[in-house]
Amino acid sequence: MTDPTQDHRDAPEGAGATAYPQERPGPLSGTVVIDLTRALAGPHAGMMMADLGARVIKVETPGTGDDTRSWGPPFVPGSDGADVATYFLSCNRNKESVALDLKSDDGRAVLTELVRRADVLMENFRPGTLDRLGFAPDHLAELNPRLVVLSISGFGHDGPEGGRAGYDQIAQGEAGLMSLTGSGPDDPQRVGVPIGDLLSGMYGAYGVLAALLERERTGRGQVVRTSLLASIVGVHAFQGTRWTVAHEVPAAQGNHHPSIAPYGLFHCADGAVQVACGNESLWRRLCTEFDLDPEAEGMRTNGERVANRQRVIEVLEEAFADLPGEELLARLAAAGVPSGRVRTLQEVYEWDQTRSQGLLVDVDHPTLGPVQLPGPPLRFFAPDGTETTPTEHASPPLLDEHGPAVRAWLQEG
Repeated sequence: MTDPTQDHRDAPEGAGATAYPQERPGPLSGTVVIDLTRALAGPHAGMMMADLGARVIKVETPGTGDDTRSWGPPFVPGSDGADVATYFLSCNRNKESVALDLKSDDGRAVLTELVRRADVLMENFRPGTLDRLGFAPDHLAELNPRLVVLSISGFGHDGPEGGRAGYDQIAQGEAGLMSLTGSGPDDPQRVGVPIGDLLSGMYGAYGVLAALLERERTGRGQVVRTSLLASIVGVHAFQGTRWTVAHEVPAAQGNHHPSIAPYGLFHCADGAVQVACGNESLWRRLCTEFDLDPEAEGMRTNGERVANRQRVIEVLEEAFADLPGEELLARLAAAGVPSGRVRTLQEVYEWDQTRSQGLLVDVDHPTLGPVQLPGPPLRFFAPDGTETTPTEHASPPLLDEHGPAVRAWLQEG
């Protein structure tokens, strides 16, 4: 990684310039990332790097910026009268913004200088777009042999359909995820968040970190590629091996596990709870608590219960029918049976456990003022137990907020 003792990253205050914030602490402190991505997959990868202390400079289209600046509602009005999309706020904290027209000589010249100083460049254009802009991988390597390049595409950079544009819901369907999600085989459903985008961002950041580690040994960067298709297929897990090994075609079956029973959502007097019996000991504890026979016909082993899943559901829901959810959860907890409720997002963010894990962060937005954002999911600790997780976070930037400062920094030479 670039030497963190060098001070060439600190931009001076100039006329109209916004000074860079002080270098942020974290495992990637001193790493410079150029984020050319837009929408969600790439910006999520960039935000992960920024959360770890990297300086992430987000390059946006002049005038309009990242696509997600216009994705809404909801929009929240800022003090300057402009609406702010909460979608953009979800994936761009801890970044700086510079607006560049990459089709112009000036834009390409600024990007060239950024590349020379960067450790990482991230892009999620359609395959071939960056080449046409004059920044093919071989040229990037000439400018900076240590540069790690992350390229995220919809369906891969090669192959018979490598040029297809990729959007999350299309990829969820094409990669089989929707066939596994829903109330039944005839009810395909998308996951409630853009999971293909998020997973490709996560895999992308993971690949970049591996390439940076290898660079410490080789002294050279490389290109890391992933796609929405690859990221979803990469998490098929046991559903994938049901086909590749057992030649079963999995299908959606609602809120119950295809290979474990009981494991799913069960109705009670005033709603529903979730119960997970991942082994025979837990099944027996459940039966003991509710006076059920663990050796009943068709229920003695997990395999039998999976084969007779509907009967298991009926037996448990009959046992739970007169119990309010709070009482039922208390009894399950006392019996040592894993269980839980289904919370709304409001309940999640108001939950003391969520807040105790640092999953909400406070930032001061330039036009919205103090706001809370969902926080990073990683925490760090020294061997003595002292927490070293970075706790100060910067707001997602206004469009070109750091443009003058970035240019001044580059002019320093």
